[in-house]
Amino acid sequence: MNSTELLNWYDLHARELPWRVSPAARVAGQLPDPYRIWLSEIMLQQTTVAAVKAYFLKFTAAWPTVVDLAAAEDADVMAAWAGLGYYARARNLLKCARVIVAEHGGQFPANRAALQNLPGIGPYTSAAIAAIAFDHAETVVDGNVERVMARLFDLHAPLPQAKGALTSYAASLTPPARPGDYAQAVMDLGATICTPKSPRCALCPWHDICAARKAGTAAELPKKLPKVKKPTRFGTAYVARRSDGAVLLEQRPERGLLGGMLGWPGSEWRETPLDAIPPIQADWVEAPGEVRHTFTHFHLRLRVMVAQVDAPQTNQTFTAAENFRPADLPTVMRKIWSMAEAET
Repeated sequence: MNSTELLNWYDLHARELPWRVSPAARVAGQLPDPYRIWLSEIMLQQTTVAAVKAYFLKFTAAWPTVVDLAAAEDADVMAAWAGLGYYARARNLLKCARVIVAEHGGQFPANRAALQNLPGIGPYTSAAIAAIAFDHAETVVDGNVERVMARLFDLHAPLPQAKGALTSYAASLTPPARPGDYAQAVMDLGATICTPKSPRCALCPWHDICAARKAGTAAELPKKLPKVKKPTRFGTAYVARRSDGAVLLEQRPERGLLGGMLGWPGSEWRETPLDAIPPIQADWVEAPGEVRHTFTHFHLRLRVMVAQVDAPQTNQTFTAAENFRPADLPTVMRKIWSMAEAET
């Protein structure tokens, strides 16, 4: 079993992605930009390619190099990230860019171990950058690669216990030549041919050697343990507006969910609803219905309280109407705003 068939397939069928250097361009001598590979890999964590493309283009237009990103205002980067989720990634993005500029002269280290010492870069991301950007023979294993390996070797042990075995299989196939293209090829195969449902085995370059296809078990793999039911948490959000259009926003703590992002004042999110304390004295009116949002580990249900306030009433800092852009808010905060707007 070798990688030749897959690389031949990739040369013909590689996806066109804004951060990728195509196989033909690689042959012509174009090298991948480590900054673009790093940025795309951070964005792609827990997120789909389709969702990332527009964000990637927006980021690289605003900050074309890691030096540009390192010099950016935190608030601007967090606003540009809004809606992409998992906001710790954006905070670590800035930290990492600044470390690269301050300690590495604005150049990404090519060594996987050095990459993994940078903020926000773990084992998978360091392997992906080293392989794709620097063509090092590192083993790159994401969800697509796990699925391909489980089927190729007909492995029925469930995830996540099977991760070690699947990584070993992937390592055994990683070639010394063109490892960067190979890593992208396996991911493309999983994304376009060896898909979670209804894999298109007849089109697969590994059709003849796939053990699960021969056994008729491809559609069943990879096996996964039953999902644990997500708990539901409850809370209250407060949307206060002045007659001049200014709104009362707060910056969430750096640590924790939605850390460092702007949002509406409100209660803690608990599995048992708490009595909420409004941020200011006002005639609060509850908007009909509730905001529902799902995070990775829980479902959220929020009451939304709305109030119109007079300018001199509070010493709280309001955000002027001309500086308020709902699109800069995280998705759940945009949902709250939409419900509040419907109430007025």
